[in-house]
Amino acid sequence: MSPLNSTQAKRLSLVLGLSMLFVGVCGLSYEYSFSKLASDVLGNATKQWALVIGVMMLFMGLGADLQKYLSDQNLVDRFIGLEILLGIVGGWGITLSWYVFGQWHDAFVLVHYGLIALVGLLIGLEIPLLTRVNETCLPSLKENLGMILKMDYIGSFLGALIWVYLLTKYFNLLEITYLLGLINLAVALAALWFFRDFVKYPRRLAMLGGLAMLALGIGFWQGEPLRLALEQRLFKDPIILAKTTPYQRILLTKNLRGELDCYINGHLQFSSRDEWIYHEFLVHPALRAIENPKRVLVLGGGDGLAVREILKYPSIEQIDLVDLDPAMTDLAQTQPDLVKLNQGAFQNAKTKLLASQGVSPGESYLLEQQGQGFFRRQKKSEAVELAVYNLDAFLFAQSAPGIYDAIILDFPDPNDLNLSKLYSVEFYQLLKDKLVLGGVLVQQATSPAFAKEPFLIIGKSMEQAGFSTLPIHHLVPSFGDWGFWLAGHREAFGNRGLREQVLTERPLAEGVRYLTPELIGASTQFGQKQLDWTDLEPNHLLKDSLFAHYREAWERLQ
Repeated sequence: MSPLNSTQAKRLSLVLGLSMLFVGVCGLSYEYSFSKLASDVLGNATKQWALVIGVMMLFMGLGADLQKYLSDQNLVDRFIGLEILLGIVGGWGITLSWYVFGQWHDAFVLVHYGLIALVGLLIGLEIPLLTRVNETCLPSLKENLGMILKMDYIGSFLGALIWVYLLTKYFNLLEITYLLGLINLAVALAALWFFRDFVKYPRRLAMLGGLAMLALGIGFWQGEPLRLALEQRLFKDPIILAKTTPYQRILLTKNLRGELDCYINGHLQFSSRDEWIYHEFLVHPALRAIENPKRVLVLGGGDGLAVREILKYPSIEQIDLVDLDPAMTDLAQTQPDLVKLNQGAFQNAKTKLLASQGVSPGESYLLEQQGQGFFRRQKKSEAVELAVYNLDAFLFAQSAPGIYDAIILDFPDPNDLNLSKLYSVEFYQLLKDKLVLGGVLVQQATSPAFAKEPFLIIGKSMEQAGFSTLPIHHLVPSFGDWGFWLAGHREAFGNRGLREQVLTERPLAEGVRYLTPELIGASTQFGQKQLDWTDLEPNHLLKDSLFAHYREAWERLQ
């Protein structure tokens, strides 16, 4: 570049600084987007986010070193070309990875991490190239580096805020990366305009930038249909609902026979073909063990299917349901197939929200009990108060007042550290204080056949929290052999009393479709050494033993 007067130098230096700000926003947002897809597809969010960011940082370092082999000629052209290439690779990378996952599942890791490495390499080239271009505007090295690095770090900070609070709220993952690619192209075209006197191939770069912008613009415009088309390739049945929330990805599929499947982050949560088997084992062995249960706490279970089973007990007066995601409980109240499946369990539920340091008392709504779990307003029938709290279950256990006759834990499997805390000794200790003496707690506990160690760790953690426990299991066709842990105060049940309570001769609730007293008895039987937890440690908040075993158990099946 030829020498500049002071006015030109200040103006172009400002352009470079703003360019660095925007590429900083894009760089961190690319890291988050590729991490999100890796964790959604491969599971184990903690591992995938750490690996993706680590790999990207490694190749950013390699890119920073690679720039030393570029001559000082045509640096502006090189920077513009770099931004165009980064916009295309970063913008279409998520789409390509998702396509590969649906078409060639085993190649996903290689392709996805290859794209991550390439994006990291290109990002690594940006700062040194901009610094070298800026030498003409700011000859002082300390001022040059200070300005470029300052704007990059500020951009990264803004990128984190924008990605968390704006992009994920209003756009799907494909749309996010197309938008980021368009920002890279805007930076390239701005540089092409402001540095037009120093660009050797302006027409060529303008044409490439225009074509790239067209490709990314079409992708952004068709982002939602494209995402649905790619997602549909992963499921045999048509997708009837797809919703991304701040907490999870919810999918409903439905086949020609009317069978409904629900997926959370790609994992099957229930199938209408056999969900009643799971939910009857989750609810009825516990409630049948209690004489006239009145107050029940459900943690998780935002689909309303556990509530449907609880409402079959005429003695029930109060149900408090805690589910983190309001979108899930909203769907349970409004999505026709879900409403039909849960028999309208949420139709008149009142949402109670967290208020500062506690749970607000809220306003009670009454449901009218009708036969086998159907509810409508009717003056002569008994009323059940159902309250829905959309907040973290751990926070609810710490903050909410009251005690319950039964506590039902219907969480997703502990497939990341955030979920694993809900299977910890400390969490069970909080719940123990909310369970009446003589009450029963039940926890869905993964598969004792396919994930034996996690299943046993959950039970051992309950024991250490002061519970007397009883494991049960049964075959759920959609899941295989599935397990649950029943628990009650050791002071009330001792070490063996819970079995006698669960195997009571008290009749099951009217309207149960599958479960029988004989099946409950059979579900308590396990093979030799199947319950040996001698070498396993209980799960603690600060010493997690569950998540690693869960990950290893399911990786063995792949």
